[in-house]
Amino acid sequence: MEVQEKHRFDEQSLGRFMAVHVEGFVPPVRAEQFRGGQSNPTYRLADGAGRHYVLRRKPPGKLLPSAHAVDREFRVISALNKTNVPTPRAYALCEDESVVGTAFYIMEYCDGRVLWDPLLAEVPKEGRLAIYRAKFEALARLHAVDYAAMGLADFGRPGSYVVRQISRWGKQYKASETESIEAMDKLLDWLPAHLPSNEETVLVHGDYRLDNMVFHATEPRVLGIIDWEISTLGDPLAELSYLCMLWRTPKDWGGLEGHDLAALGLPTEHDMVGYYCELSKRAVPEPALWNFYMAYNLFRVSCIRQGVYARALDGTASNMRAAESGKLVRPAAELGWNIVGSIDRGAR
Repeated sequence: MEVQEKHRFDEQSLGRFMAVHVEGFVPPVRAEQFRGGQSNPTYRLADGAGRHYVLRRKPPGKLLPSAHAVDREFRVISALNKTNVPTPRAYALCEDESVVGTAFYIMEYCDGRVLWDPLLAEVPKEGRLAIYRAKFEALARLHAVDYAAMGLADFGRPGSYVVRQISRWGKQYKASETESIEAMDKLLDWLPAHLPSNEETVLVHGDYRLDNMVFHATEPRVLGIIDWEISTLGDPLAELSYLCMLWRTPKDWGGLEGHDLAALGLPTEHDMVGYYCELSKRAVPEPALWNFYMAYNLFRVSCIRQGVYARALDGTASNMRAAESGKLVRPAAELGWNIVGSIDRGAR
C-alpha cells in the first residue's frame, strides 16, 4: 500500500544512504509500505534499476523499553546468512535517526509467497503437508545452529529463559495495561511458581509462525524467515509450543481447533511435534510439561497483543488493524488459564 502519513520519510535522504552502503543500488529509491508489520513498520523499496529491497525501521513515538530492536534483527540475520537457516540477505544497518527519522536496516526482498491462512486454501490439498513440514524443518535447522560459533554467544543469557520471558512480558503488559483481566493476573502468579526444569539453550526466533516466513512461489520451500525483532537465546520447547498453539486456538481466531484436519490434508499437532522431535533428536515432551508451555505462550501472546493495542490507542501502531488486537487479549489469557486447569486436574 502507499506509505501511511505517520510513517513517511525523506526518500532522497534514504537514497543517499543506500548509494554509499548498499552494493549495486541505483538511485532514486521509491517506498511502499507492507500492510503487515504491527511492531516495526516495513517497506518495499524499488531502486532506479527495478531491484527491490526491504526496509525495517523503528516506529515513531514513545516506545516500550527494549522493544523494536532493529539492530538485533540485523545482527542475527547477518549471522544466519552464513548457515543453512533460510534468511534474507542483510545489507545495511543505520542507527543515525537523521536519515529517515528512526533507526532502520535494509535486507533482501524475497520474491515468494507469504501464507497467512493456516488452512492453506490457496495450496492444493495434496501439497499442504509439505508446507507444514517445511516450516518445522526450518525450525529444527534454526535450533541446531551453533550460535556461539556464529558470534552470538552474548545474544542472550543461557538457561532460565521462560522465567525471564514471563518477567519481561509481564512488565510490558503492566506498562500497557488498559483494563483488569483476572486470568492474566492468575497466570502472572501461577507460571513463575510452576517452571519446568529444562535448561537447554538454542537460538530462538521468538515469533516463529507461518506468516513470518516467505515460501517459494511454487515449491514447499522456505526462502526466508523474517521478523527477528525478539530473537534471543532461549528454550526450544517454548518456541515449538508457540508454533503449535495454532492447533489449540479456535476457528474464529484463525486457528485449527474445530477443523476436520484429515479432510483438509493438514497434519495434527501430535504429528508435527513428533516430526520436529525426530528431526532435532529431542524427546517428545510429557503432556503436563507441554501444557505448561501452551499456557505460557497464551500468556505471552496476550502481553504482546496488549502492547499492540496500547500503541493503537496512542496512534503509533503501524498496522491499521492493531486496535483489533485488544479484543483478543482477554480470550487468549482465559484459554491459557483453562489449560492450567487441565494440568491441575491431571495431577490429581
